[in-house]
Amino acid sequence: MEAFLVSMGVVALAEIGDKTQLLAFVLAAKFRRPVPIILGIFSATLVSHGLAGAVGAWITVALGPQALRWILGCSFIGMAVWTLIPDKFEAGDARLAKMGVYGTTVLAFFLAEMGDKTQIATVALAARFHAVFAVIAGTTLGMLLADVPAVLLGDRFAHRIKVRWVHAIAAAIFVALGTATLLGAGAAWGF
Repeated sequence: MEAFLVSMGVVALAEIGDKTQLLAFVLAAKFRRPVPIILGIFSATLVSHGLAGAVGAWITVALGPQALRWILGCSFIGMAVWTLIPDKFEAGDARLAKMGVYGTTVLAFFLAEMGDKTQIATVALAARFHAVFAVIAGTTLGMLLADVPAVLLGDRFAHRIKVRWVHAIAAAIFVALGTATLLGAGAAWGF
C-alpha cells in the first residue's frame, strides 16, 4: 500500500505544470471531448508507466544492492531538482489530429511521456519499492488526478494553482525519498 500511495502522491504533484498536463489543456481546448481525451491519457500512461515499471524491476535484479542504493538515492534527488525546472510545451506536441481524439491523445501523451520526469520517477519508484504493479497503479492514478481536472476544467482551474508551491512540495518528497534511500531505508529490501 505504501508503494501505491507514495507513487500516486509523488506523480500527482510532479505532474502539475508538467508538459503533459499542458498537453491535456491544449487537447481539451482543441477537441472539447473530455471522455476520449481522458481514456487516451489513461491508455498512454498505463503503457508508458508499465514499461517504466518493468525497467525499474529489471534494474533491481541487474544491479547490486549498494550500486542500486546510490543510483536510486541520487536519482530521487536529481528528480527533485528536475521538478523545480518549469516545463515548456511545444506546439508540435498537439499536431496529431488526423487520428481522432482518442488516437491523437494516446500518441501525443505516449510521446510526451517518453523520458519525462514522471516516467523516470516510475522507474525509480518501481526499483525502490519492489512492487511493480502497485507503483504502476499509483503513478497512473497520480497522472489522472493531475490531468483529468485539466481536461474537465481547463483554464478556469489552471490559474488558481500555485505551480511553484506544488513543485516545491514534490521536490521535497523526492529529496526525502532520496535521502532515506541513501541512508539505508531500503535495507530490508536488500539495498
